[in-house]
Amino acid sequence: MGIHETIIFTVEIIGTIAFAASGAMTAIRKELDLFGIIMLGTITAVGGGILRDIIIGRIPPNTFINPVYIITAVITSVILFIIFYAAPSLLDSRHIGTFEKILNIFDAIGLGAFTVIGIDAGIDKGYDEYYFLLIFLGVTTGIGGGIMRDIMAGEIPYVLKKQIYACASIAGACLYVILLQFSQSYYSMLISAMLVVIVRILASHFDWNLPVIKAHNDPKL
Repeated sequence: MGIHETIIFTVEIIGTIAFAASGAMTAIRKELDLFGIIMLGTITAVGGGILRDIIIGRIPPNTFINPVYIITAVITSVILFIIFYAAPSLLDSRHIGTFEKILNIFDAIGLGAFTVIGIDAGIDKGYDEYYFLLIFLGVTTGIGGGIMRDIMAGEIPYVLKKQIYACASIAGACLYVILLQFSQSYYSMLISAMLVVIVRILASHFDWNLPVIKAHNDPKL
């Protein structure tokens, strides 16, 4: 495995663990059983990549060719299940706020990692001149799994209603495409992923949201 492949693989594993943790925590809060926790953790981790591969015609998707990503997601989900099963008091209001902050960091890391990985997948398939497609692939890879997670959990997808999420992915994807015009270095990938992470964490910390229309002008909505 060359340096490029090693870096890409490392970023993918980091993103997989981060998103699997996000999905598993959603399932734990919904009081799903072990299978449900594994399912939500896994679909959050690999769902975006599956959508991306279908779009670019990579059939079967890489997730099913190289099971290391699903295995990583399953292991992450099981570890979280064991932790909270053994210590359910960690879900009390005294501790859940800390876990929410940790979860947001994991989620931001996963979003940044998969956004740039999605663009790289498009470049590898020869679509390096189709900039809109590359950005779309990056964003789809970044947010696709989370949308699947929320739908399976019976919620309106988080990306559609809360804080700056997809916009962070779009910003990072656009920056990566721009930087690639000057240099196809690992620094371009790192800088772009970091932009996504920083914007996402700041949005979570300061509760940044896009404008919404309040139904009936009710201040409680």
